[in-house]
Amino acid sequence: MCSVRCTRRILLKQKMPKTKFYYFNLKALGESCRLLLAYAGEEFEDIRVSSEEWAELKPKTPFGQLPILEIDGKQYAQSNAICRYLGHKYGLAGSNIEEDLIIDQNVDFFSDIRAKAGVVHYEPDEAVKAKKHEEFSKNLYPIVLKKLNEIIEQNNGHLALGKLTWADFVFAGVYDYLKMMLQISDLDEKYPSFKKLKESVITLPKVKEFCANVPKSTCDF
Repeated sequence: MCSVRCTRRILLKQKMPKTKFYYFNLKALGESCRLLLAYAGEEFEDIRVSSEEWAELKPKTPFGQLPILEIDGKQYAQSNAICRYLGHKYGLAGSNIEEDLIIDQNVDFFSDIRAKAGVVHYEPDEAVKAKKHEEFSKNLYPIVLKKLNEIIEQNNGHLALGKLTWADFVFAGVYDYLKMMLQISDLDEKYPSFKKLKESVITLPKVKEFCANVPKSTCDF
């Protein structure tokens, strides 16, 4: 017979929500969510969707996009929205709405940089792409990256509030993807705070363990 303690454990396990996370077998916009789930030690099914599986799955998602966080069969979309939710759930949000606003504004600024770099990276016309890269490298990237560096330095090596928040996980998860799109070979040397912030997240014990045991990604970003 099962003891009272054993019964309680079984009941608690039965009540735990079943969590699945869907994204492609790469980092890009899904890694931040994975890192947050790992940080909390939450059991989740890390579903890495192939291109063949995506064709079937896409019509079943809220917006025809990944990532998707699924909790007890209910789907939630948009990477930053998922990260924000997990941040609140795991005590990595602000202590009031003003602090949450600061986190949101800094995450949005970082996401704007990534989106602008994406405009160049995903430009199909190679001649236009080269021209845009030259223009952005001269007139945009130096300004926004300098500001990003100032934000991190002013926040004790974090993206907001001078402490660990879900914003840092967004940065750490997306940073390799951003580097690939920026095509700035000496980015880490120019802005060592960037690499240091990423390292401060991925060396957290449970995150480090997760990163050491995940399947080999299709690519490094």
